[in-house]
Amino acid sequence: MKYNVALVFAAALLPFTPAAAQQAPAPAPAAEKAAWPEAWFEIFKLAPGKQEEFIRRIAQADEVAAAGGFPPTQLFFHENGADFDVILFKPVTGIEPTPAQEAAMDKKRKELGLPSGPAYFVNIRELVAEHTDSKTYGPLSAATWLGRLDTWRAENPPRKSAATK
Repeated sequence: MKYNVALVFAAALLPFTPAAAQQAPAPAPAAEKAAWPEAWFEIFKLAPGKQEEFIRRIAQADEVAAAGGFPPTQLFFHENGADFDVILFKPVTGIEPTPAQEAAMDKKRKELGLPSGPAYFVNIRELVAEHTDSKTYGPLSAATWLGRLDTWRAENPPRKSAATK
């Protein structure tokens, strides 16, 4: 089953959003033209009895990332509601590792005895019952998103149909 991650997080965060933030002014025109931040959300329902092992493997992957100077994956653990065990949040930075960072991460991966490439995915799938992912834009305020939409509409007026000519 796939989940609409944006709606799940928006609904979950709504009670915690200050009233002032909900009434934020429209963004400046420069903000409307800037590239939007992107992120991946990976949603996992894990195989029975495999939750701890899965999280330990993510921790090892974080050790590999740290060897290259990259931050750990952010995890959200299920407490109640939808049928998932863990959500991984991975901001899209566009930063590619340098050859030195790659070498440091490869060294750490070998030190930990971790597989890479296709072997990584074969091994991690042993722990997963279901998985889905979604690429998203955000975090964004409603005002920022609406500002971009309004700008697009102003620059792209609707075509007139043959009936209105």
